Amino acid sequence: MAKTKNVRVTVILECTSCAQNNVNVNKVATGISRYITQKNRHNTPNRLEFKKFCPRCYKHTLHGEIKK
Repeated sequence: MAKTKNVRVTVILECTSCAQNNVNVNKVATGISRYITQKNRHNTPNRLEFKKFCPRCYKHTLHGEIKK
């Protein structure tokens, strides 16, 4: 029997405004808002982008898919 390849993959969504403003003089990470979700590889081959709530920015911001 042939095995089916998993179509759904786990992706990480990261706040784009926190990632841009995460420059710190002491090289200490101040924290970035991240969400973990799944996507269907066949239906959405491009990177995901959602507006989600960022507790660090305390507002809804754009969260984009990042590499693992």
